[in-house]
Amino acid sequence: MAAPAIDQIRVKELVAKCLEARKMAYCPYSQFPVGAAILTADGAIITGCNVENASYGLTVCAERTAVQRAVVEGHRSFTAIAVTCDIKDHFVGPCGACRQVLMEFGGQWVVYLTKPDGSYRETSLEELLPLPFSPRHLGKD
Repeated sequence: MAAPAIDQIRVKELVAKCLEARKMAYCPYSQFPVGAAILTADGAIITGCNVENASYGLTVCAERTAVQRAVVEGHRSFTAIAVTCDIKDHFVGPCGACRQVLMEFGGQWVVYLTKPDGSYRETSLEELLPLPFSPRHLGKD
């Protein structure tokens, strides 16, 4: 099943929101700010940024922050995510842990890998995480 098409105005808004979220990152240790913006199935955009901790393992990535905020706000169905960092010369995808967290809410996400200048590459969660472990494997589909 293919991911749903998203009109270009919404894509630009999603990309802009992830760029704004990156500015809010708390990253005193890595100096690697990341922003994410999730488009919910009902059209809301929820943002997140990375939040580091002196105990490095407690750091939370932008994508997971956005998912957690969305869940708190009552959202469980998502269509897209835009993710950005400060790397200018190539597109950077979510880490493996974030890919797995996104997969918890279905594999039909459109993913926009975004550079700081606002340019982006469209891909899909299914492409980024082939052969995933999902709720389906636990009989929860």
